[in-house]
Amino acid sequence: MFRSILVANRGEIARRVFRTAREMGIETVAVFSEADKDAAHVRDADKAVLIGPAAARDSYLKGDRVIAAAKAAGAEAIHPGYGFLSENAEFAEAVTAAGLIWIGPPPSAIRAMGLKDAAKSLMAKAGVPVTPGYLGEDQSPARLKAEADKIGYPVLIKAVAGGGGKGMRLVESEEAFDAALASCKREAAASFGDDRVLLETYVTRPRHIEVQVFGDNQGNVVHLYERDCSLQRRHQKVIEEAPAPGMDAATRKAVTDAAVKAAKAVDYVGAGTVEFIADASAGLRGDRIWFMEMNTRLQVEHPVTEMVTGLDLVEWQFRVAAGEPLPLKQKEITLTGHAIEARLYAENPATGFLPSIGRLDSFSLPTGIRVDTGVDDGDQISPFYDPMIAKLIAHGEDRDQAIAELAEACAQVEVYPVKTNAGFLVRCLETPDFIVGSVDTGLIARELDALTAPAEPSPEAIDTAGWAFREAIERRAVGDKTTPWVSLRGFRLNAPTVERARLFLGDRAVEAEMPLEPSRFVHVETDEEIVVFEGGEAFVFRSHPAVTADGGAAGDGSVRAPMPGKVTQLSVKAGDKVVKGQPLLTLEAMKMEHALNAPFDGTVETLSAELGAQVSEGTVLAKLTAA
Repeated sequence: MFRSILVANRGEIARRVFRTAREMGIETVAVFSEADKDAAHVRDADKAVLIGPAAARDSYLKGDRVIAAAKAAGAEAIHPGYGFLSENAEFAEAVTAAGLIWIGPPPSAIRAMGLKDAAKSLMAKAGVPVTPGYLGEDQSPARLKAEADKIGYPVLIKAVAGGGGKGMRLVESEEAFDAALASCKREAAASFGDDRVLLETYVTRPRHIEVQVFGDNQGNVVHLYERDCSLQRRHQKVIEEAPAPGMDAATRKAVTDAAVKAAKAVDYVGAGTVEFIADASAGLRGDRIWFMEMNTRLQVEHPVTEMVTGLDLVEWQFRVAAGEPLPLKQKEITLTGHAIEARLYAENPATGFLPSIGRLDSFSLPTGIRVDTGVDDGDQISPFYDPMIAKLIAHGEDRDQAIAELAEACAQVEVYPVKTNAGFLVRCLETPDFIVGSVDTGLIARELDALTAPAEPSPEAIDTAGWAFREAIERRAVGDKTTPWVSLRGFRLNAPTVERARLFLGDRAVEAEMPLEPSRFVHVETDEEIVVFEGGEAFVFRSHPAVTADGGAAGDGSVRAPMPGKVTQLSVKAGDKVVKGQPLLTLEAMKMEHALNAPFDGTVETLSAELGAQVSEGTVLAKLTAA
């Protein structure tokens, strides 16, 4: 076994790998960008090396700098984590050429599975069922459009080098194809440096089933059962679980056998995930599940597999990379109970899931379940990287217990002023169709209005805010000294027995009764602002109406940047007539594209945004006059 490793990554996955390394007595080395100099993964490591500026393309994606850092720190092996360079065959080759151990699959396997079109062709030859579609070399828009028309709508456009939902678009009609293709290609080029796409028939009630596989250098391959990752938003996984609900023994055998066959077809070594799409219109059936792609790395959702198998997948990665055989044979790998994971993101569901950045002034995650996080109290959420804050993982004797524990845990999240999707996760877990296992990838989209409706604080939460305001006012009046008027709380002469206060939740007035003691955790941000946490939400109360300035389109027609980002497309010019909802420009932030649309019918009076410019939150990018 090697004595030291470098993790070529950041955040939660770097900390996760470090945890197992420490348990095994292996020295750890972190790499970091200038934006991450004070990051939690840097604090966790035994050594840390600066590799470049904040932008990932100038730091975490610079393989030569990562290798140089490993050499300088005396690391013997490199673990890539997920994302960044984890599925880069050239980087894997460079690592071994430098005399270091690569903790991952062979470069040949990465290449074979790295491009979705080639991978599907290979799998078809190996006898693995694949989804019908177009995998051709001709990438002209006209040919792609013709093939889409032939397949029939809805059709799915996918980047051949894609992953994580990036470079993927669902096209509902012939008229929408050209714009969707252009957007998909831009996002694919920005994310992967490759704008080629493939087309697939769109399964109307799809479920996303994936199988964890593991191979060693002795030619052994096993599976560690399946996961269901069907609860998604815009092709991004939200909640994952193991095992898949409704999976019978015959279907499980069909899909796991196919996964092992896929791994053996590329002489796979290490941890990998074979992803399948299932037609759930008639329940899960072995003859209605098709290969989609293989991720040649550890997955974000690997903890649910660890929870139901009792295994440490990172330890397995270390042992296989060190030349050891797989620790267990297939018959020795068993399933116990049910595990479910939710991804906690720094984003605001109420504003279309726009990313939220800033300092974690108040940061408390639940106890009693597994929490894998990349940040600590007081850390910064940066605009440069993925907005995931943490993964919350619950394990129960059965699915109902696991869901209940995870929903309770999500409700305990207390984060401010950065916004999170914790309340949204609670509502997802409480959706009736999800609870009974009737899930497919379209569930969130169908229930989106209910899942993202503005949350309302309970009367107890409002009363707690009133109590906190009274406390703040009295502290200002008497300092921190205890006086009879504070200590004899509740004593009144000829006064109402219940005190009331008029507070504002946003621009809406609410009336609070002020109890003798609070009933919720309260964070006092300023003398005029109280934050009450409830159900995963952060309710902000003030003594006056809030002046909203959260980006987007103002009433005067000013279209502002809702978050820091880069202008990647200008769809209009000054003087153009536009209709409500028409795209004006596109911002790229946290590795995703966000379209800004016309707030009403009118004319583009000014367009101050410049293509390629990096803009700050709140910047006026365009101004419209009403028709």
